[in-house]
Amino acid sequence: RLLAANVGDSRLYVLHAPSRIRQVTVDHSYVEELIQAGKVDRETARTLPNRNIITRAVGAEQELVVDFYREDLLDGDILLLCSDGLTNMLTDDRIAQIVFENRSLETAADRLLYEANMAGGQDNISVVLVNPFDTGRWPK
Repeated sequence: RLLAANVGDSRLYVLHAPSRIRQVTVDHSYVEELIQAGKVDRETARTLPNRNIITRAVGAEQELVVDFYREDLLDGDILLLCSDGLTNMLTDDRIAQIVFENRSLETAADRLLYEANMAGGQDNISVVLVNPFDTGRWPK
């Protein structure tokens, strides 16, 4: 079981072979509020000029409001924690494709960073990949 806490616009994903990716956290951003209100679709939101405006952050307010998530994980799931520098440059489908076409988490992380930079690298890019079951085998 995964328990996660989140504030801001860094994301947590669960990936499952051969190509599934699912965002667990919900961004605390102006653009996410537009998406949730039905004013813009997710694809259009990727190009909005105000997409980096966050609505909740550690230290921004006197009282911190934290979102908590609980997920049941399956053997073979991979966790991805990343900054918006990655997700603004690569689609979720492309991220999943890169992760599963590589043979190790380290190689996959390096490739994600490389491709995000090649796509423009307009922000800092942070990537953490975790195999929570650490079975020593790569998901198929």
